[in-house]
Amino acid sequence: MRRIALIAAITALSATPSLAQAYSGNWACRDATTAKAGILTIYGQVYGFASTVVGDKSSGTGTITLYDDGVGFNDGGLKTTRTIQAGRLIPDPTYGTAIQLETPDTIVMLCTPR
Repeated sequence: MRRIALIAAITALSATPSLAQAYSGNWACRDATTAKAGILTIYGQVYGFASTVVGDKSSGTGTITLYDDGVGFNDGGLKTTRTIQAGRLIPDPTYGTAIQLETPDTIVMLCTPR
């Protein structure tokens, strides 16, 4: 019985995603009016953003710094064009987890997993 419990515990721990994997993937972003704003893709320490607006200067790639509660945007279109400094992981009742993108003054987008 102890072996089964030990195997179950080890299996559960090995299936737990690491912190960096919590951010990885594609996120559908909406702006303050809940209109579709674009797709945010995070892998490793880089991100890509594809705006729904043709020619939007915030589209493109950049680098990020991973933190315990989210990511910090180091450069790229989201940082320079929209002054987004951070993306914080927050609980979401529908999707489980969401990322809210923040400027120094306000929350500008909410991104949910795709």
